[in-house]
Amino acid sequence: MGTASTTGSLTYSTVDIEKVVRKVTTDLKMIAQSTSAITETLAQTYGEDIELLAKNGYLESVDLTLLTGGENGTEVKATKYIVNTAAGDLTSSRPGGVLWPRVANPYLRIILTYTSSYDSAARNTMSSRLNVAWQPTSVSTSHVGLPQSGGRDYASNGWGMQRKDFGA
Repeated sequence: MGTASTTGSLTYSTVDIEKVVRKVTTDLKMIAQSTSAITETLAQTYGEDIELLAKNGYLESVDLTLLTGGENGTEVKATKYIVNTAAGDLTSSRPGGVLWPRVANPYLRIILTYTSSYDSAARNTMSSRLNVAWQPTSVSTSHVGLPQSGGRDYASNGWGMQRKDFGA
C-alpha cells in the first residue's frame, strides 16, 4: 500500500489514486481505439505519466482534444479531467462514454496542467522518471468552439478526477 494523505477529514492512499487513474487510462485507451489518433500502447504510456504525477501531488488536470486536420487542425471532441483531493462527495462512475469519431488526419492533443508544487526542483527530479518529455504550451484548453456535453466522476475515498466532456 502507498502513503496516505489527508485533506480535511478525508484520507486517501496512492492505491486510491491508482484506481482513479486506471479509469482515466481506460478512457484514453478507448479514445485511442475509436479514433486511431494514437495507439493503445501510447495511451498506456501517457496513463503511466499521469499516475506518477498524480501520486506525487503534481497533477492539477489533464486535457484531451481530438483535432481533425493534424496538430493545428479543428477541435472535434475534448475532455478535461480535473483532480479533486476532497472527492468524498463524488460518486464514482465506470469508464466509458468516449466513443469518439474517426476523422481525417486525426491528432490527439494531451495537455497536463500542474500544481504549484511542481517547481523546477520537482521537474528535475521527475524528468528521468516520466515516459514522455512533456513540453510547455500556450494552447488554450477552454474549448470555446465545442459545447459542454456532460461528464463523469471517478473517485476512490477522498481522491478523484471530475471529467468534463465537450463536443456534440
